[in-house]
Amino acid sequence: MSDDGEGPDAVVCAGLRYAFDGTTAVDGVDLTVRTGEVFGLLGPNGAGKTTAIRTITTLLPVPSGMVRVFGRDAARQRMAVRRLLGYVPQALSADADLTGRENVSLFARVYDVDRRERAARVAAALTAVGLTETADRRAATYSGGMIRRLELAQALVSGPRLLVLDEPTIGLDPIARTSVWRRIDEVRAATGMTVLVTTHYMDEAEQHCDRVALMHRGTIRALGTPRELREQVAGEGGAKAPPSLEDVFRHYAGDTFEDEGTEGYRDVRSTRRAASRGG
Repeated sequence: MSDDGEGPDAVVCAGLRYAFDGTTAVDGVDLTVRTGEVFGLLGPNGAGKTTAIRTITTLLPVPSGMVRVFGRDAARQRMAVRRLLGYVPQALSADADLTGRENVSLFARVYDVDRRERAARVAAALTAVGLTETADRRAATYSGGMIRRLELAQALVSGPRLLVLDEPTIGLDPIARTSVWRRIDEVRAATGMTVLVTTHYMDEAEQHCDRVALMHRGTIRALGTPRELREQVAGEGGAKAPPSLEDVFRHYAGDTFEDEGTEGYRDVRSTRRAASRGG
């Protein structure tokens, strides 16, 4: 799945702009995600993160600027781009009335996985996220963490080169968050895939992201490794104590955080709907 450091970058955005009803959501974003890295796109609700993600995944058109995914033009080669992606959106994508296995099988068909390989791919995806034993239970009986791992399996079933995660652990408790990220890290280590993630949790970005970009009001305000950004803010503010990534976030975006709790399928559905409206 990886390019082993060769070939085009995983994602390149140049001058990307997008507006809804006259309101600019993304305003001239220039961004490069390197092949094989975990790249975090951080920012408060309304910063434009989800809009940028949706243009990269071809769910929204690219009206102005350029977006390329492994060299493919997201405006002109939408199907070619989609074949390279696995996408876990904020909005709930698992069907409560289907079993875990049926949900992943459905996505295998959506991603046009070869019929002869489909059953094996589904089983492998479920194993990768630790849902083999509960695969034949209805998703309505799953906990919040299990639902998110199921959605991760749905995104992984096609063997994507780029995994796009929009708030992958929103509303989960710390144990469930850790479980989801452990599965992501294991799959990435095994396949070399690139990961592009949005998150409000600064500890996740600090621990898992090779580089991060701070987005606010439609623009990129800062970009670098977590350590580089901390050092930059320390140099600007002359702080007595070393700043955290949370301090960096506040420096560029203010004190805008949102942390919701959830336990099961219905609560996750409600939480995701609220989050998608704000993202």
